[in-house]
Amino acid sequence: MREDVSGWQVRVDDATMARYAASGDWLGKTVAEFARELAERDPGRVTHVFDGEACRVAELLADAEALAAALQARGFVAGDVVSFQLPNWREAVVIDLAAAMLGLVVAPIVPIYRDAEVAYMLADAGARAAFFAPAWRGFDYAAMMARLAPSLPELRLLSAVRGDAPHADSFEALVGERRTLRQRPRIDANAVKLLLYTSGTTGRPKGVLHTHNTGPATLRRAFRHWSQHEGDAVLMASPVTHITGFSYGMELPLCFGTRTVFMERWNAAEAVELIEREQVTASMGATPFLHELLAAAEAGGHRLPSLRIFACGGAEVPPALIRRVREVLANCRAFRVYGSSEAPLVTLGFVGEGQLDAAAETDGEIVHYEVRVVDDEGGIVAPGGEGEICVRGPARCVGYADPQQSAESFDADNFFATGDLGRITPDNAIVITGRKKDLINRGGEKVSAKEVEDILHRLPGVEEAAVVAMPHPRLGETVCAYVIPRPGASLTLEDVLEGVAAAGIARQKYPEHLVVVDGFPRTASGKIRKDRLRADIRERLQAAS
Repeated sequence: MREDVSGWQVRVDDATMARYAASGDWLGKTVAEFARELAERDPGRVTHVFDGEACRVAELLADAEALAAALQARGFVAGDVVSFQLPNWREAVVIDLAAAMLGLVVAPIVPIYRDAEVAYMLADAGARAAFFAPAWRGFDYAAMMARLAPSLPELRLLSAVRGDAPHADSFEALVGERRTLRQRPRIDANAVKLLLYTSGTTGRPKGVLHTHNTGPATLRRAFRHWSQHEGDAVLMASPVTHITGFSYGMELPLCFGTRTVFMERWNAAEAVELIEREQVTASMGATPFLHELLAAAEAGGHRLPSLRIFACGGAEVPPALIRRVREVLANCRAFRVYGSSEAPLVTLGFVGEGQLDAAAETDGEIVHYEVRVVDDEGGIVAPGGEGEICVRGPARCVGYADPQQSAESFDADNFFATGDLGRITPDNAIVITGRKKDLINRGGEKVSAKEVEDILHRLPGVEEAAVVAMPHPRLGETVCAYVIPRPGASLTLEDVLEGVAAAGIARQKYPEHLVVVDGFPRTASGKIRKDRLRADIRERLQAAS
């Protein structure tokens, strides 16, 4: 443990830093330094494409330096946190690069989040700047930030991107000042550079800490394992505020010379067009993306010969879907992968000849991670046995912003307990068999059951509530609420949705089904048997179909 320049306690010591530096896993450079090296070699290199706009590395760097200088002039120093809540826009890359130049910590916030989540994240992060779109997809972010700002005393700078907002500086004006940096601070690549919030089983989001070193470690492993090359194009529909869109979308091109073609909103027919026009070679995403891409390609008679790989994860992946890729697409190998915000891409999939069964039936080959499978007492299970997956490696996060959450999730050997149950096959692959964590995986978006339960328990007609995952044909899982009403109360799904909406959380967390019951199945100690509730809703849905 050591204290980062940001003030957080991180789970990395001198021996770990020396080991990963000596092995070449930690490259000791920031994304801004990678970008400068690329710009020196090829200033006109197109690294990102946003809505048809080709972005060249030298132009991105010039805007980032201007933004960094504007922030420096306003007193921002290494370790300060800057947040952005943006769609897949060019400005997110500029903010990330500018932050790296000054040693600032970026805290991306997913655009689906509303007042309750955003207020918590900005306060917990101690964010000093927040960049946001004034309005997007019918939601008024400017009004939300105006509501939240008075209760966030550490927030010194509000900046509206692509528009104006009250009491906010224009992003375009900040860059347009065209200042130059008074000095270029020396940035420690072992310092925290990314604070990424993920759903916690307690209902309170967890702030995941990554350094300048852990991100490129992930990217280089994938780049090599998937036989990618400079100039290869990656289609990215995942948000830049998720670990996938942030790392493999925004930063991979700057570090290793690929080109990311971003989609602001997923549309399978548009994805087919982009793959053909941009000669996309790789993509990644959750199960619905791959399923709908195949359907659109097949319906239009498109074989998409440029597409070589599709990494699929984040939600349950049916083996038949992986096999079908070989039938529909000319040259593409699809495979399952496993990882999280805390431990990106623990597995990288099976991509070789003769590995289709492994690609379809396992959650991928373990590459450059140490993995333990442990029982409830923390003991290592016998080979092939089931238990909780625990991981350690150079690409894994260095802890949580909350030291108590870190203490609960990391053991004495610095292995991170993922909360997922599984086993390791003789081929060194992981097979996930279940979850210890009470999370609902809605198309790759994790929803905390307890967060929704806490809201339901505040509703006047609810005596007790339990929230579980419900099967969904497109998303894999979605939210189902079981409720015991108070005496004399009657509850409908509309009543519940009205109360949940008033809590100011993302719509993706709203229950999509309500079951009113007289009591819950319980253990001998009184805990609700959620396994039985999950089985019950499956049976109800099957009976209704």
